[in-house]
Amino acid sequence: MPAIGHRLSNPLPRGRRGAPLTAPIGARPARFRRQRVLLVGCGDVGMRVAALLRGRVTLLALTSSPARLPMLRSAGIQPLTGNLDHAPTLRRLAGLATRLIHLAPPPGHGSRDPRTLALARAVRRGSLPQSWVYGSTSGVYGHCNGEITTETRALSPDTPRAIRRIDAEAVIRGLGRSSGLTCCILRIPGIYASDRVDGTPRARLLKGTPVLQAQDDVFTNHIQADDLARACVAALWRGKPGRAYNINDDTRLKMGDYFDLAATLYGLPKPPRISRDLAKQTLPPMQLSFMGESRCMDNRRMKTELRLRLLYPTVRDGLLPARTSTPVQAFA
Repeated sequence: MPAIGHRLSNPLPRGRRGAPLTAPIGARPARFRRQRVLLVGCGDVGMRVAALLRGRVTLLALTSSPARLPMLRSAGIQPLTGNLDHAPTLRRLAGLATRLIHLAPPPGHGSRDPRTLALARAVRRGSLPQSWVYGSTSGVYGHCNGEITTETRALSPDTPRAIRRIDAEAVIRGLGRSSGLTCCILRIPGIYASDRVDGTPRARLLKGTPVLQAQDDVFTNHIQADDLARACVAALWRGKPGRAYNINDDTRLKMGDYFDLAATLYGLPKPPRISRDLAKQTLPPMQLSFMGESRCMDNRRMKTELRLRLLYPTVRDGLLPARTSTPVQAFA
């Protein structure tokens, strides 16, 4: 399997004359010699992936929103109209892409992910892509009592949304086993970035939202959005078949300490600390669900197999204002 280059300025392996090693031989039009990467779920992270690959591959993106077509085209992406909730609209995807990044979430109800199943069936109708990267969630591990969590740990989801993600993982891995397609899973924790909507703790700090007292607090994991996009690109070429990868930085902090650090960096008051019992009475269910899972994700497989060198190895690096202008083009 060809390896992606050490810097994004040369992301695809190339021969002596500069032609991609994966290019077909012969006098075919140039558009047929380029890798075609399909983005399914082209939100904030998908657009960051597109920025990394623009000009180096042909970029395609599935969208169900006609209003997004001009924006995608202006970003150098060829939009394809289709809806993961309506399988017939996905037929044109068959045989279209040489590589696929799947970042679309499951539905917000039930225990299955029919969207991923519909996508897998559509893709299987034609020639298969060389690789499929799926963005899952670290929530599939459930509560780990603060223990170091590797990709080999048994999955024990505590929430319906994590159960749906496990179903999606099973669909994609099943496709890989039955077809030989290289499918890999990225297990993603909290995503942050200063240029992402609600991408930092600032708004929550300004509201004075409480966090758990130290004895009740949980370990939490993070990844800066640009590093996540770079991990997606690396996995397209370096991911191993059927492999799961924890995609997180090197930070080992409890949730309250994370907000305390952010408050210090932003010059804001630290959030109040409350007991878990009081949190159950005052905080919304979504926030409580994140406070009920504690784990320290191990990212060694990401570093050794995907060979990803983080631009933001800790949340301090990513939250510091001086780092917000760091170019995302650097790749290693």
